[in-house]
Amino acid sequence: MKHNWTVDALSREETLRYSRHLIMPEVGLKGQLKLRDAKVLLIGAGGLGSPAALYLAAAGIGTIGIVDYDVVDFSNLQRQVIHGMSDVGHSKLNSAETSILEVNPGTRVVKHETLLSSENALEVLKGYDVVVDGTDNFPTRYLVNDACVLLGVPYVYGSIFRFEGQATVFGAKDGPCYRCLYPEPPPPGMVPSCAEGGVLGVLPGVIGLIQSTEAVKLLLSIGEPLIGRLLLYDALAMRFQEVAIKRDPTCPLCGDAPTITGLVDYYQFCGVPGHGVSHLPFEDEIEPIELRRELGDQCVVLVDVREPHEYEINHIEGSLLVPLRELPARIGELDAEAETVVYCLVGARSADACELLRSAGFKRVRNLKGGIRAWISQVEPDMVNY
Repeated sequence: MKHNWTVDALSREETLRYSRHLIMPEVGLKGQLKLRDAKVLLIGAGGLGSPAALYLAAAGIGTIGIVDYDVVDFSNLQRQVIHGMSDVGHSKLNSAETSILEVNPGTRVVKHETLLSSENALEVLKGYDVVVDGTDNFPTRYLVNDACVLLGVPYVYGSIFRFEGQATVFGAKDGPCYRCLYPEPPPPGMVPSCAEGGVLGVLPGVIGLIQSTEAVKLLLSIGEPLIGRLLLYDALAMRFQEVAIKRDPTCPLCGDAPTITGLVDYYQFCGVPGHGVSHLPFEDEIEPIELRRELGDQCVVLVDVREPHEYEINHIEGSLLVPLRELPARIGELDAEAETVVYCLVGARSADACELLRSAGFKRVRNLKGGIRAWISQVEPDMVNY
């Protein structure tokens, strides 16, 4: 697209708004017009997507697309700064759009209210200049990576957990992709989600802003983007480290002789259940309503395998706290012949605990389906949730 690179290409309001950019030789008028013409896609309007969206809009990105299908939950407000109290229960996409337009009414917001999948990813990502990933699960990361490489779109990666974050750029010319760094996904359940392990509320702000910085640099072709460099951030130590990563010539996606030429089933590839299922189910599960009935009718040993600080927040009355990490050493405290029901927050850790108990000879062990969250939803709605 050709431009007449004069100040007339910007309105008086835009000239004033972006004046701090215009006086920088690395940006200037030409760069600002590039930003106005740019299209950036955010995967998720959550912890990472929130700061990225706000600062990309403030920087003058002309089109910001957002992929999300969730609603704002009260627990999101600790870190997802694009949403507010009045947005709880409402669409994250609509909430994000309102906040973006409040920052910059000149930004066009494209809302993709859908679950990104192998069937629609290429169509959704097509036409964007940069993709900024704010997801928190491995199937979607591999999906976004593969789609970006196949489309030739740079992928700005970020991840967060507790006090630590990572950021880099995948899929750039001659640079590595996500598969070069992680050829295989970790075993299911090995890496807990933020919902289970927690995250410092300000951490996604740091990583999300690094991602938006990288997106702007890529669009302006300035500086040294994080291509081939994985930036590690430790918030507790307030320390940044850098790890070099190289493109793998044998990578099945971006290598010299790629064998992956299309998108696959990423839930199957990662060995995890698909959308709508929070964990790999243990073969014997019990519904919360059924558990309530059994607790009143017969003797059931109820084991909570969360951490002590979670148990302090809420727990089912009469349950025994045995954190999953302590279970192997404390398994002798439990009766292998007793009717045992195990629970955690959403059912993932307790499924692992059930497998461990079963392998130790427990014949009558079941997992509470959906964890204590499902119990609250179906049995004790007045119990505090988290």
